[in-house]
Amino acid sequence: MDKTNRTDALKAWEDLTIADNFIFQKVMRKKRLCKRLIENILNIKIRKITFPETEKDIHVRRDSKSVRLDVYVEDEQGTLYDIEMQTTDYATPDELPKRTRYYQAMMDMDVLNKGELYTKLRRTYIIFICTFDPFDRGRSLYTFRETCQEEPAFLMGDETAKIFLNSKGSREGINHDLAAFLDYIEGKSPQGKFTESIADAVEAAKENKEMKVEYMTFFMELRRREEKGREEGRAEGRAEGRAEGRAEGRAEGRAEGRAEGLAEGEAKGTIKGKAEGRWTTLVELVHDGLLTVKEAAKRAGMSEEAFRKLAMH
Repeated sequence: MDKTNRTDALKAWEDLTIADNFIFQKVMRKKRLCKRLIENILNIKIRKITFPETEKDIHVRRDSKSVRLDVYVEDEQGTLYDIEMQTTDYATPDELPKRTRYYQAMMDMDVLNKGELYTKLRRTYIIFICTFDPFDRGRSLYTFRETCQEEPAFLMGDETAKIFLNSKGSREGINHDLAAFLDYIEGKSPQGKFTESIADAVEAAKENKEMKVEYMTFFMELRRREEKGREEGRAEGRAEGRAEGRAEGRAEGRAEGRAEGLAEGEAKGTIKGKAEGRWTTLVELVHDGLLTVKEAAKRAGMSEEAFRKLAMH
């Protein structure tokens, strides 16, 4: 990696926090911390947990959209937990709810073998830890279960739950350890034994040389994708610009018109290509959950509203 990119990668590594998906996954590999986090979120006690797979990949069909679960945990009773760190406020408000729906379906299909009874399906919890309010209601915790519309207190009994944590919320109705954890995500100093243990694990991860190399490689791959997007945009823009220039030149019927058109088209194409290539890359990074809409809009030099419209096309 060249000197500039290496410097950028090192700075990015030094600036990582628990809110970064990479660090979050590494820290949550510590069973006692992951177990305690689940207990704090659900207000339950778990005897032990296991990690069936690291970064669980689910492929139900070759032609279906695969799912990668960040922290995939099973307790002693066979209950499954999927915990995801979400820093991306997507362009469409139903993105996260629909994502939990898809995750749930894929997890169920992965667990149930052909010919088995539906009663073999496991109790599951899908937990999204968000650095934004996904429902704009000011709560730190949103819990969703299948209930009867006519009798809201009557649970259907499918043993599924979707839970959203909001680090920007009011902290009302949650315990001290969970409130301290959300404050820590927001950049405040760790308070209490649980959050202090997480902070220690973050620092230990950042002192790990193998993790550092792994992250810097990942960072450089993102840069490579972004550069590729720019180059593809430039090439497409130049081609469009040349075509426009030739068309203008032919219409005017003058040699100087063609020359001017080509020059103008080349310039327009380069500018357009740079812009569109960067926009395309930023939209992809947002959809992949690697940038927030706010960050992407800032890099694109436009308002969040304008970027949301761009991302929806």
